[in-house]
Amino acid sequence: MDIQIIARDGEPEYAVLPWAQYQALLKAAGINATPAPQPAAPLATSPEPILPGLDQLRSLREGKGIAIEALARTVGISPSYLAMIESGERQPDAAIRRSLAWELTVPGWRDES
Repeated sequence: MDIQIIARDGEPEYAVLPWAQYQALLKAAGINATPAPQPAAPLATSPEPILPGLDQLRSLREGKGIAIEALARTVGISPSYLAMIESGERQPDAAIRRSLAWELTVPGWRDES
């Protein structure tokens, strides 16, 4: 099988495998096969949303009593990079914005991106 394991904090979190192999596993388990997922709209057609409160990242983090090192480690970036994001020197990509928003419970983290 062609399985990709995705880990977070050194622990396996997801297993990704080709659709045909997934269907074969379902069949072997006696589960009716699910229909193929509908293709998603191209990401290029939808603009990246700006999550509310991300410009106040430092105050959000400090308000929750989270050390910069702890938040950076949880999100998977270095503390120095997080400091640059907090100061406005760097703009995080969509995945980092979602992770930061999730960890800080910022409204809007579920928006498409």
